[in-house]
Amino acid sequence: MTPPLIALEEHFFSSNVPPGLKGSYSEQLKHVQDVKAKLEDLSDLRFRDMDAGKVCLQIVSHAPGLTDPLACRAANNELHEAIKAEKARAGGTARQGKSRLAGFAVAPMGDPLQAVSELRRAVTELHFVGALVDNHYQGRFYEGSEYDPWWAAAEDLDVPVYLHPNWPSEDMAQRFHGNFSKAAALSMGSSGLSWHADTALHVLRLFASGLFDRHPRLKIIIGHMGETLPFMLQRIEVLSRRWGQFERDFRTVYDTNIWITTSGVWSVDPMRCILANTKTDRILYSVDYPFQKNEVGLAWFQELEASGLVDAEQLSAIAYGNAEKLLGVKAPEGLFT
Repeated sequence: MTPPLIALEEHFFSSNVPPGLKGSYSEQLKHVQDVKAKLEDLSDLRFRDMDAGKVCLQIVSHAPGLTDPLACRAANNELHEAIKAEKARAGGTARQGKSRLAGFAVAPMGDPLQAVSELRRAVTELHFVGALVDNHYQGRFYEGSEYDPWWAAAEDLDVPVYLHPNWPSEDMAQRFHGNFSKAAALSMGSSGLSWHADTALHVLRLFASGLFDRHPRLKIIIGHMGETLPFMLQRIEVLSRRWGQFERDFRTVYDTNIWITTSGVWSVDPMRCILANTKTDRILYSVDYPFQKNEVGLAWFQELEASGLVDAEQLSAIAYGNAEKLLGVKAPEGLFT
């Protein structure tokens, strides 16, 4: 029997999303059925789709690309109101094992100090369980000293930061132009490959900067079966020894500061690699809704269950137990009996 499922990389569009941002999603809007309606819904349509995939709890976050401080604040407020409405319907919060919605904050990463302020507000006032932020801001990653207050705040608040892939900046996008279609260029520069490689690169940059020595209690989540890091892990372990003197080597950081989700990768094959080199308590189920269907995620999870790669205890940990421990939430019971 499939255990309860908690999903962490599940998105929405706020009513204040800039028109230009929606243009970035042209390929998704063209190819993913009803994706706009599902992005804009935080109630009945979303719950119907959650039921179809036996997702008992979504940790909801804004879709990538939102950068304006006022727009980020408005999006967090809008999500908070939806979570409040679900709390009233369910008779309690996600921390109490009642509500089916919880929130990750979006933050204006182009302005680190405003990002810190919004993170603190979202966690302490809106009771969000962490943040999901774009992997870079106009090509700038977050290992610089100007971002140290951001990481210090996340460590102080004891909440995870989910590094989510983002559209390439103008200078980055030039790498994906070639003797092929615009659709191919857009895909290669985003979810076709570059998103994942860039997120892995970001984690390596954070490590190389000494961030995890300065903030050893940081919690970083990355999606899509680890954004290529598990596959390259042994090579990174060896080569990162050349990068400087660190109190904690890359393997230690990987084992203690990094969590990975399954979002949007529906093959058991990468999971074979992950289970061979990654602690089971660092692996979390996710879907990437509505860009991916909950039903497809459920079918993949049932394939994992039948594969024999994990035992019942490990399966439950991946399904919901690890998310409960990391985020301080509880899977609602009795929804799909």
